[in-house]
Amino acid sequence: MAKAHDKEKTLRVGRQKKITYKGTPIRLSADFSAETLQARRGWNDIVKILKDKNLQPIILYPAKISFRYGEIKTFLDK
Repeated sequence: MAKAHDKEKTLRVGRQKKITYKGTPIRLSADFSAETLQARRGWNDIVKILKDKNLQPIILYPAKISFRYGEIKTFLDK
C-alpha cells in the first residue's frame, strides 16, 4: 500500500471484523523493518510516563508518538 495511513486503517478494520478463511481466524499484523522496530522501542520510556499520566499514548507508523491532552498532540522525535 502506498500510504502508511491506508495500511493502518486496513489492519484496524481487519482486526475489528475478525476475518476468517474457511472458518479459521486470520490474524493481521503490521510488518515492520528492524530499523522501524528499533525507532519504536526508543519511545518506550516516554510511552510509560504518558500512560502513568493517563494521556492515552499510541505509537503511529512508522515511529512517531501521539497522545491526547485536550487535543491530540503528535511528535516525530523525542
